[in-house]
Amino acid sequence: MSIRCAFLFSGQGSQSKGMGEDFFNNSDIAKQMLDDASKRTGIDFKNLLFEDNDNLGQTEFTQPAILLVGAMAHKLFTDATNITPILTMGHSLGEFTALVASGALYAIDAVELVNLRGKLMADACSKQEVGMMVSLGLSDEAVEELCATQREAGLQVWAVNYNADGQIVIAGIKKDLELLAPMVKEAGAKRAMLLDMSVASHCPLLESASAPLEAKLKDMLKDTFIAPVISNVTAKAYSTKEEALDLLPQQLVKPVLYKQSMANIDDEVDCYIEFGNGNVLKGLNRKATKKPHFNISDMASLEATISAIGEL
Repeated sequence: MSIRCAFLFSGQGSQSKGMGEDFFNNSDIAKQMLDDASKRTGIDFKNLLFEDNDNLGQTEFTQPAILLVGAMAHKLFTDATNITPILTMGHSLGEFTALVASGALYAIDAVELVNLRGKLMADACSKQEVGMMVSLGLSDEAVEELCATQREAGLQVWAVNYNADGQIVIAGIKKDLELLAPMVKEAGAKRAMLLDMSVASHCPLLESASAPLEAKLKDMLKDTFIAPVISNVTAKAYSTKEEALDLLPQQLVKPVLYKQSMANIDDEVDCYIEFGNGNVLKGLNRKATKKPHFNISDMASLEATISAIGEL
């Protein structure tokens, strides 16, 4: 029986200076992918990824940078093995890299697409100071109830990322999040910490970005999936262009059901492979699965993953 792998891709927050540089220095394919992405978008990805700059933290640049490195890692792995996933999944932005891995988007198109996605998200948030905050140690229900109560009182705050048991991210107006933070702690959270984010993802504040994103998706999405993608919106699989066109615009304004997705897929897979910088999802998955979890972020981890999977 062939091994059942789920391919995973992280989202914003996984970026760091130097990501992808080892791929670039040691692979002509990775170098070509970076050059092609620079020409397509007008972004100097060598500078963005490998040099000190202020752009890597701005969402219109963060998103294509993370996707490009994840796509590099995926391309090098699939070229070196005959392993195809039984499903793919990403966290927020990572769902678009998952679509690349599922054959529904060309990598170069996806880089352009998420560059636009980042611009649309930034524009939607440009007229107000927004942010995101992580709550640690409080149940989903407690966070949801607290946000709902405070919305009734006039605050704009929403539970948006269900990352793991006891870890949930809240998005909204920054001053409202600052008011909410002590309430979260008083409710029993171990920590309520504002994140370094320039947008308020997965909440109604991004409504204006949905229609233009859908229009671009119609041009770029293929109706050919080699493996189903797990939707952040439903925590269930989809495998057609029609479904993707419905779900991906919704993803901008609805919560990321990551831990629910993990619960739904864990019985189906033998191992997880995380592609791209770092191992953020491995950290989230510690309590969610006992299955092996590999990450590919440079040439050494690529070789180690290929070797380890061969022993399963």
